[in-house]
Amino acid sequence: MKIIITGSNSMLAQDLIPLLKKDHEVKSFSRQELDITKKDIAAKIIKSNEPEVVINCAAFTNVDKAEKERDKAFLVNGTGVQNLALLCADAGIPLCHISTDYVFDGKKKKPYTPFDNPSPINAYGESKLAGEKYVQWILNKFYIVRTSWLYGRGGSNFVSMILKMAKERSEIRVVKDQINSPTSAMTLANGIKHLIKSGAYGIYHITDSTEGGISRFDFAKKAVLLAGLKTKIIPVSSNEFPAPAKRPAYSVLDTTMTELVLKISLPDWGSGLKQFIKANNKKQRC
Repeated sequence: MKIIITGSNSMLAQDLIPLLKKDHEVKSFSRQELDITKKDIAAKIIKSNEPEVVINCAAFTNVDKAEKERDKAFLVNGTGVQNLALLCADAGIPLCHISTDYVFDGKKKKPYTPFDNPSPINAYGESKLAGEKYVQWILNKFYIVRTSWLYGRGGSNFVSMILKMAKERSEIRVVKDQINSPTSAMTLANGIKHLIKSGAYGIYHITDSTEGGISRFDFAKKAVLLAGLKTKIIPVSSNEFPAPAKRPAYSVLDTTMTELVLKISLPDWGSGLKQFIKANNKKQRC
């Protein structure tokens, strides 16, 4: 299969590109090479490469910054996605678009299914929902993939931040009232690989399995333990860490339909975290 991947420098793309290259012809482009907000540039690349699917890893991902730079977030996450959807429609090919749990408000108190109505509570979530809507309005063939708390080797993330702080401090304060499902970039990459092969279009949730969710506090505590560090992790409330953007208190994604349709079992969150830390430690020793 001939595949184009946008946002080649993103955390997800760092694992997705080498994984797909094992079985497919993959061409990836950075923001400098393919700015999805510039439709004419994207059109030339898609037309000249004739892909069978486009995977969009390009996004404005800074949740707090999106509150201050709302127009920029919507330009990338909304208009940019609209451009890709229009170009894929013209080419008669599907678009695989990566979205987020932050399209939900966190009030449900049990895992969100792909059939639940989105209701974002911050600008980032609103901009990602705009992208989802454009994909659904414009295309008949699409994969919308929602994920959450993504971490991986290719960029800044919660796990790397916690481990860095744990090496520098004797204790770390971490919020206990934000519940979600952390996701290894490799888990997401593998899920996307199965999805684009399936031809089963629609909205899917892909995260590591948490049996109903885990708090940032418990996730951080496990990461520090696996890394063999002695730093004390102290639970605090979100009110003690005010941020420009509100976060959903509970935005666990239900992955049941993903596993049923793709006939896969998503890995346990602990195994994904263990593999990431092991690889990270090995990299640091080299």
